[in-house]
Amino acid sequence: MTYDFDTIIDRRGTNSENMDGWRAYIFHCGPERAFPYRDEEFIRMWVADMDFSVAPEILQAIHERVDRKILGYTLVSDEGFYEALEGWCRSRYGWTFPREELVFSPGVVPALYQLVEDLVKPSDGKVLTMTPAYGFFLHACEYNGVELLSSPLKQAEGRFVIDFDDLERKAADPAARMLLLCNPHNPTGRVWTQQELQHIGEIAVRNNLWIVSDEIHCDLLRCGLHHMPMARALPDYPRLITCMSASKTFNLAGMLLSEIFIRDPEERERFRSRDKTNGSLNPLSVAAHKAAYEHGGAWLEALKDYIDQNLALVGRFLQAHIPEAGFTMPEATYFAWVDLRRVLPYGTDLPLFFANNAGVLLEGGDGLFVGNAEGFVRLNLAIPRATLQTGLQRMADAIRAGNKKA
Repeated sequence: MTYDFDTIIDRRGTNSENMDGWRAYIFHCGPERAFPYRDEEFIRMWVADMDFSVAPEILQAIHERVDRKILGYTLVSDEGFYEALEGWCRSRYGWTFPREELVFSPGVVPALYQLVEDLVKPSDGKVLTMTPAYGFFLHACEYNGVELLSSPLKQAEGRFVIDFDDLERKAADPAARMLLLCNPHNPTGRVWTQQELQHIGEIAVRNNLWIVSDEIHCDLLRCGLHHMPMARALPDYPRLITCMSASKTFNLAGMLLSEIFIRDPEERERFRSRDKTNGSLNPLSVAAHKAAYEHGGAWLEALKDYIDQNLALVGRFLQAHIPEAGFTMPEATYFAWVDLRRVLPYGTDLPLFFANNAGVLLEGGDGLFVGNAEGFVRLNLAIPRATLQTGLQRMADAIRAGNKKA
């Protein structure tokens, strides 16, 4: 089947966060704040969902579930769901899991909030992560009154690498209780190698840390690359929790379902007992995830090829029009993590600059990521190529005009 990623879909009137939530999320303001562009004129390259239609195989499964006519209280009692998920993990990652380890959450972010609450106490605990990091790693700690320790990634020829000496020092903090790992890494797009994951694991084991591995981007790799779950790199460590979902891969974030694999039986039972939904799941979410794991492979491969071409376009465009920008092809995600420190004055509020001067909505800097992100922007490239070309041109024009004024 040929899949269409070029059609521009009108998302207005769908209660889309992408369309309607950017003021609050990026700028912490409401509709009273005026911008030089009308809402419908903005190029949206910010929040991590796609401007692509959900795979037709998944839409068909949702339609078929609706046609069953009853949408009552729902749980996963269908062996077919487990078989579909197991088959996906086995074929994609060479990994299988004991079914009893699997629990569900409305999302990876709610799971992070709950896991920090369960396992790290404000009076004597800290959480460690590598930065720049996804903003909700910090928010999960703030919500629970827990300090976040940051181990900054280093850059080697444009590629982000782990400072293992620093990570070791931070992990040895007597108050450290948990390592929040992003595998693959958001926002830099690194795919951690087996050797890197094993080194991380050795540090965590020596310091008796819980490892919570956020692997929600694990399917969104460049064509030809493969994901290594932390659970494969560290097969026997009981304090490992893995978070996955079809939501990021298949543009199903609004369906609110994720799979959480908890090895430790005590924490697994505690997590279940604190489930605010009392085990209930959205029936359409269950149908969508099952269809994704059973029938989504061809769509995903087409998507990856399209994203790879979008990333190549970004590389060519930056080299031709913004050569001072730093950009290395990411190994995973559908983001471009672009270094603009030599392009615009240090301290520039980059999201505000591009909103006001280019009509482009994006995320960047330490205000939206956790440390080590000043001067960088994250561009969501899961958008039609024509939209991407317009957004890049607007950004280049705004940079050129801004530097002339300076």
